[in-house]
Amino acid sequence: MKKIKVAFFSIPTKEKNYLNKRFDKNKYELYFFKDNLNSGNSILKEIDVLSVFIYDKVDKEIIDKAKKLKLIATRSTGFNHIDIEYAKKKNISVCNVPYYGENTVAEHTFALILALSRNLHKAYIRSQQSIFTLDGLRGFDLRGKTIGVIGAGSIGVHVMKIAKGFGMKVLAYDIRKNHILEELLDFKYVDLDVLLSSSDIITLHCPYNEQTHHMINMNNIHKVKKGALFINTARSGLIEPAALYYAIDKGIFGGAGLDVFEGEELLKEENQMLTKNVPIQNVEALLKRNLLLRRENVIITPHMAFDSHEAIERILDTTYENITSFFENKNYYKVV
Repeated sequence: MKKIKVAFFSIPTKEKNYLNKRFDKNKYELYFFKDNLNSGNSILKEIDVLSVFIYDKVDKEIIDKAKKLKLIATRSTGFNHIDIEYAKKKNISVCNVPYYGENTVAEHTFALILALSRNLHKAYIRSQQSIFTLDGLRGFDLRGKTIGVIGAGSIGVHVMKIAKGFGMKVLAYDIRKNHILEELLDFKYVDLDVLLSSSDIITLHCPYNEQTHHMINMNNIHKVKKGALFINTARSGLIEPAALYYAIDKGIFGGAGLDVFEGEELLKEENQMLTKNVPIQNVEALLKRNLLLRRENVIITPHMAFDSHEAIERILDTTYENITSFFENKNYYKVV
């Protein structure tokens, strides 16, 4: 019996070991690569399944190289890193992991909110320098404040539940409205402009696509309530970079917690910037990131909101089930 060949890219050793234990080696032949996907890898010509992460761009060139490819299994909810239309044209199925980190990302969201509202990051740095003065460290209560949740899906709902535990008021913006949920969780759907102008904290939890691209931008950034905290654990493309830097610089945002940011995929290349030619826009993105890091009211984390032990296991389990179900003609999380 011919084995099904599966290649995993951007896969750490621990995740490799976990997947190795799950797959039946009599049916599947597995290949693991720590590095990002690249068109020069010869294994592409042989594989039936390609499993990738968010920094692996599956474009027309990759798809054309993978002549035997039947399934692309992304280990993420988002799939904007995959040329969906071209895959469909080539009769290649695409699947994702729609549910894995609802509570995980919501918890990280509040970690950022609490760090900013109580100046924990500043206090930690001072304590490392044996400075214990309270000057400049006074924070504010979350109780009674209004949080605006942009994207009231599974993650957004968990954020709302946590917010209610803190005694916060909740506003939500979403193109789909669930009024039963609105009544049960005691929040209110509002237009985006109303949310921006009324929220003490603005947090993003919607997918990135053509409709949500730069949904917060230079045209509406002035509608934000002065001094609001801005939290982004979703995708950097949801806010126009110029608007983000402007709002922080002018004090429109009183602080920002960013788990995603412009040019985050370049961080692995940062140490090589002086030794190889890179597009000027990449250098500019990293310079802007470094400017943000110098600000006391900005916290940047390295796209880690999803990264808990439990969430990673859920991602790997769903990926395994997607792949095996595809070849067993069972239901799986199909995108196309």
